[in-house]
Amino acid sequence: MSGNIPHILVDADACPVKEEVYKVAFRHDIPVSVVSNGGIRVPDHPLIERVIVPADPDAADDWIAERASATSVIVTADILLAERGVKAEAIVLSPTGKPFTKDSIGAAVATRNLMAELRVGGDQTGGPSAFRKEDRSRFLQALDTALVRLKAAR
Repeated sequence: MSGNIPHILVDADACPVKEEVYKVAFRHDIPVSVVSNGGIRVPDHPLIERVIVPADPDAADDWIAERASATSVIVTADILLAERGVKAEAIVLSPTGKPFTKDSIGAAVATRNLMAELRVGGDQTGGPSAFRKEDRSRFLQALDTALVRLKAAR
């Protein structure tokens, strides 16, 4: 992975948009690293790299963060990984297509921390909203836009 070639890094264990990532990556001829600590199936394609990391809680996040740069697109729902990606100047997208940016990441981290504290205190906070067809569509558009932007910057 060269420093100025766009690359997609997928936090894959709970990612609902892996197929969409492959579709857009193939169209743009962009390599993808699919990172997990389990046996995630990936297409047999020269653009797709399956990376299996140890089962440590932060192993996938660390692998992705160490490779993140201004030419990376990171796909994750993990707020702390998103924060690390933003600091590395990567484009960071949630599976719903919502971008994490320098302007939004502080509030996202604060909300995550507050919810974690409430859960530790025994409060029922619920989980994330159900993944919808609109989320998938928004993600496809956001990823396509990000890749067009990265390719134009080369």
